[in-house]
Order: sequence, then structure tokens, then C-alpha cells
Amino acid sequence: MLKLEKKHVKFISIAIALMFIGSVVAIALTQTGSGIASAAASANVGKVNYQQIGSQHPDIQKVRGQIEAAYNEIRKDFEDKAAGMSDQEKSDYFQQCQQRFAQKQLELMEPITKSIDAAIKKVADSKGLSVVIDDTVVIYGGTDITQNVISQLNKK
Repeated sequence: MLKLEKKHVKFISIAIALMFIGSVVAIALTQTGSGIASAAASANVGKVNYQQIGSQHPDIQKVRGQIEAAYNEIRKDFEDKAAGMSDQEKSDYFQQCQQRFAQKQLELMEPITKSIDAAIKKVADSKGLSVVIDDTVVIYGGTDITQNVISQLNKK
């Protein structure tokens, strides 16, 4: 009879442990679910097509002209100086010219990039968006503010 009671005690202990673990898991799931729902409600996400905004920036044509002029200047410089160089020297100088051109492009595009970022921030703030990401990384959802940003840039 003593063995029978030990079996019952063991069975009851296991049942209590399983109920305890089950209730802890249930509490964790309900807390996590409400946390996700409240995070989704408070984190408004916007998205923009940065490439479209850049292509429609009011100053982009002027900057493209400056970039083309810089390219032509660097190309002419390369052609003039490379005439008497060996193949290795030409290759090295060509790489230097490419680096100079890339740096010049960054310098010329910096004001455009800064103004786009400022316009995105202004539109996002006015719409109460806490995060704005490029739409190339969005699979689903988000408020598209691309046209609002373009309008904001054209106001200036």
C-alpha cells in the first residue's frame, strides 16, 4: 500500500508542476501579445522612395551638370597626364582619378542628401511617424510619404 501512495504522490507532483509551467507560459504569452500590440500602435512607421525623391529634387539638374563638368575635367586631366606613362602608372593614376571623382560626387551630392533628410524629418514629424525607412526594404505596410517629401522640397 505504501508503494501505491508513492505513485500517487509522484503523479500529483508531476501534475502540479505541469500546471505551474503551463500557467507561466500562458502568462508570458498574454504579456508578450499585448506588448507587441502596444508597440505596433505606438510605433508609426513611414516609408519613402529615396531614389524617386532624389531624382525629383529641385536642384538635381544643377548638381548633375556640376558632376558632369567634374567628370570631364578629371577625364581631360587623365588623358593629358597619361600620355607619357607606362601601363602600370596609367592604371595607378586612373584609380586616383576615380577616387577624386567619387569624392567630388559625394561633395556635390551632400547638400541634396541633407535637404532630403531634413524634408523627410519634417514630414515624419508632422505625421507623427517615429521611424521612416526606404521602401526598398519594406515588404508590407508603412505609410508612404514620398509625395509629401517631394512637395516639401519643392516649397523651398
